[in-house]
Amino acid sequence: MKEIYTQLYPNEQVARAVGDYAFTHSTPLPKHLVEHHAWGVRNSVRPDYMISPLQAGFQLWFAKAMGVKRILEIGTYIGFSTMGWAEAVGPQGYVTGLEVSAEYAKVAQESFAKYGITNVELIIGDAQTSIKNLAIAGTEPYDLIFIDADKKSYPAYLSLILKYSQSNSNSPRLLRPGGIIVADNTLRRGLVADSSLANPWHEKQNQEINWRPGDMEGLDTFNKNLVNNSRLATFLMPMFDGIGMARLVD
Repeated sequence: MKEIYTQLYPNEQVARAVGDYAFTHSTPLPKHLVEHHAWGVRNSVRPDYMISPLQAGFQLWFAKAMGVKRILEIGTYIGFSTMGWAEAVGPQGYVTGLEVSAEYAKVAQESFAKYGITNVELIIGDAQTSIKNLAIAGTEPYDLIFIDADKKSYPAYLSLILKYSQSNSNSPRLLRPGGIIVADNTLRRGLVADSSLANPWHEKQNQEINWRPGDMEGLDTFNKNLVNNSRLATFLMPMFDGIGMARLVD
């Protein structure tokens, strides 16, 4: 296929069929992940804050393929994606989750306990402050950092990650050399690329209460900062809600 455009989904029926087909032809998620996602859809305050089971499968596969053992997650919500990362790194691996909401964090921690997940540490508070504290404390470098929090702060998160991962510094690194950054929602229903009336989400975006002022500008700035930084090799995957990926090359 010579085009760069995604043409798999001409209408909702085909999109659903392709999504279901892809999901059933991928390695199944562990039972506890399926159960927790289903619980979150039925009972959580904002089920749309969770990644999809298909994306969770991709992230789990990706982390295992890369041999990732230490992950920092910025934005945990009720812990679904965190549990996927914990599964990927295995019992000898480690996941640090950052969550600003004590209410959401409590649900996540209860879920970890319910399923016997012991390789996750959850830090409650402002993520920017938590990132600085982790760096200052000299934590062991992470192999992968996943960003799925307030969208307007994505550029600030990236700036902190790079600041505390300097190759020419004697200070501890937050992200190891060759480490991976993965960011969710980088296309935001395609609005980051095309916010014109041609995009059906143009009108809907103001009805979505989790879309805040500055989100689109923040994501666009983040995407530009990612690709224009000489320290990073990047790929923006136009799947799910857009996944921005970068490898720290220095």
